[in-house]
Amino acid sequence: MTFFRLPQLQTASLLTTPFLIAASLVGCGGSSGSDDDPEEVGTDRGIVVIDASVDAGTTWQWQLQGTLNTGYDVTLYDIDLFDTSASQIAELQQQGRLVICYFSGGSYEEWRDDAGDFPEAVLGNNLDGWEGERWLDIRADSVRDIMAVRLGIAADKGCDGVEPDNMDGYLNDPGFDLTYDDQLSYNRFIADAAHEVGLLVGLKNDLDQIEDLVTYFDFAVNEECWEYQECDMTLPFIEAGKAVLHAEYSDALQDSATRAEFCDDMNALGLSSLYLPLDLDDSFRFSCQE
Repeated sequence: MTFFRLPQLQTASLLTTPFLIAASLVGCGGSSGSDDDPEEVGTDRGIVVIDASVDAGTTWQWQLQGTLNTGYDVTLYDIDLFDTSASQIAELQQQGRLVICYFSGGSYEEWRDDAGDFPEAVLGNNLDGWEGERWLDIRADSVRDIMAVRLGIAADKGCDGVEPDNMDGYLNDPGFDLTYDDQLSYNRFIADAAHEVGLLVGLKNDLDQIEDLVTYFDFAVNEECWEYQECDMTLPFIEAGKAVLHAEYSDALQDSATRAEFCDDMNALGLSSLYLPLDLDDSFRFSCQE
């Protein structure tokens, strides 16, 4: 059972939300039934209990393009929110899979159905290497409103959780003067808003803020920490019993000996590591857990 932070003022609305969640207020007669340190869940915030988790060592598949391959014997699928139908999500769940739905939380993508909802003022610099994608001004209320709608779409489609991407714009060149605190505030908003509608939520990359965010997020998704020798920075999630869903794209891993050494190292850390194509199109897949 997993405990999530929510602002106290939001709790009343949760009592009627049509998802498998329960809410109580700390200090108002509610009881979580948990021995968790109150600082872990917040002593002046509402507590939402969701009967799901993504535990360290979870097996997974990540596919965002191409015809969805539902044939992998894994615990969790990470798939595109917009391009995957509710029936496909239900099919995976009927197989006993958790379904995590991907969307970009920190960038504008010109091909998305809701692209017209973004005001021009919140659109920043292009993302290097990703045509048609621009950084967002995550300080803007309009951006938060659009992301809240996306989270509602994920809940309505039946997703078990979400993977918001591009959650570290402050470390890049977004075209806005974003600070560490701006990013921290936005990422916490995303986590709380996801939990409010009954969704698990993963922290994508953003290694420098893990210590500040590990109690807000239910798992981590990391790209290329092995390539850049940063995997130790993900360990607060492992130490909290939460999965680090990890993907590498380096051509060096085509070599079987290098891949075996890589898997030995990642398994020792407790990461759920895959070697995948950068396009995430299921053209090949190697798992360190299989």
